[in-house]
Amino acid sequence: MFSLIQLEYIVAVDTYGQFSIAAEKCFVTQPTLSMQIKKMESDLDVVIFDRSKQPVIATEVGQKIVSQARNILAESQKIDQIIQSNKDTIEGDLRIGIIPSIAPYLLPKFIGGFSKKYPDLNIHIKEKLTEEILADLDKELLDVGIVSTPIPSGMYQERPIYYEQIFIYCHPSHPFYNKKTVSINELAQENIWLLSQGHCFRSQVINICALKDNTSELPFTYESASIETLVKMVDKQGGITLIPELAVSDLSKKKQEGVKPIKELKPVREVGLITNRIFVKQRVLEALESAIKGELSAEIKQAERGERVDWK
Repeated sequence: MFSLIQLEYIVAVDTYGQFSIAAEKCFVTQPTLSMQIKKMESDLDVVIFDRSKQPVIATEVGQKIVSQARNILAESQKIDQIIQSNKDTIEGDLRIGIIPSIAPYLLPKFIGGFSKKYPDLNIHIKEKLTEEILADLDKELLDVGIVSTPIPSGMYQERPIYYEQIFIYCHPSHPFYNKKTVSINELAQENIWLLSQGHCFRSQVINICALKDNTSELPFTYESASIETLVKMVDKQGGITLIPELAVSDLSKKKQEGVKPIKELKPVREVGLITNRIFVKQRVLEALESAIKGELSAEIKQAERGERVDWK
């Protein structure tokens, strides 16, 4: 009644929203793809796509068919995984999405060794915000995300990897510089160099400062696009910011003198791998997890080392 090829075509159209792009991604001509989808619709006696909309969207019944098509294709891909397991090889494509507050500190630690260990694995990495990664996982444009977990919706498979402490970073002229620790109440009274909207680390910083403060108006004034920029703003303009543990290790010994822990608690952010629920490349995922954990200290991999601060 329908073929795997036809299922691939309807999934591609649902993913990209255009028949032309879907055909390009499937390495066929647009007339061929369109004809096969029309034949499938005719055989099933349903309309899968509303072609009057731009981008093209699935009809109500079409959404259910596309969802089932994704499941069927995922199950069919398990044959490849069985073959790879039997040959003890890891190959194919691995598309990774990673958030900006993790990428510059984690990627250099493991990606070189990982790619050399698995030369037949084509690795593609995109730096994106969490919400963008989730959207791409839903459409299967990415295989795995490296993000701050847990994901509130519970719609993804998660593998927590490490728990990095969150520290204050301050300028030598700031009153915090001569303190060994800083209380949350003291922190909540400060203007903080902060990541811009959309970054989950921004939300975690706000959540830390709100733990001892029930007011909705916290004194956050300054925003930036990256943690590296925040550090440089503190260095040049003064003030404070909050940075994750792996970012601390990138600082010079002199700059590390401006790093201060929070007194009342040891806030940590959980970082993990996430996939959608029909992800089948489990051996690849296990290899990626092993590569990352192999570059981290035993302490940072312990969940009990601090109090997790969620981003939602």
